[in-house]
Amino acid sequence: MAKAYWITCYRSITDPEALAAYAKLAGPAIQAAGGRFLVRGNPAKTYESGLSQRTVITEWESMAKAVAGHDSPGYQAALKVLGKAAERDVRIVEGVG
Repeated sequence: MAKAYWITCYRSITDPEALAAYAKLAGPAIQAAGGRFLVRGNPAKTYESGLSQRTVITEWESMAKAVAGHDSPGYQAALKVLGKAAERDVRIVEGVG
C-alpha cells in the first residue's frame, strides 16, 4: 500500500496568534492519527513559478489514514481554532510506491 502525503501551502497568514493556537492543537492531533511531519517552514529557494510560502508536508501510512487524520475530531477542533487566520492550499496525494 502506498503512503500518502498532506501538502499544505500557506498563501497568506492574517492572524499569527490564531495560527499558533491552531499549531498547538494540530501537531498533536496529526501525530496521534499517525501523521509524521517531514517539512515545516518557508522555502530556502524557489524556482520556475514557485512561491515563497510556508509549506508543511506530513507523511501517512496510507491514503485512508491521511483522510481519517484530517477528518478526526482532534484535527477538526484545530481547524475551528484556525478559522480564517490563514488562506491555505491543502492537498492529500498518494505516494508512488
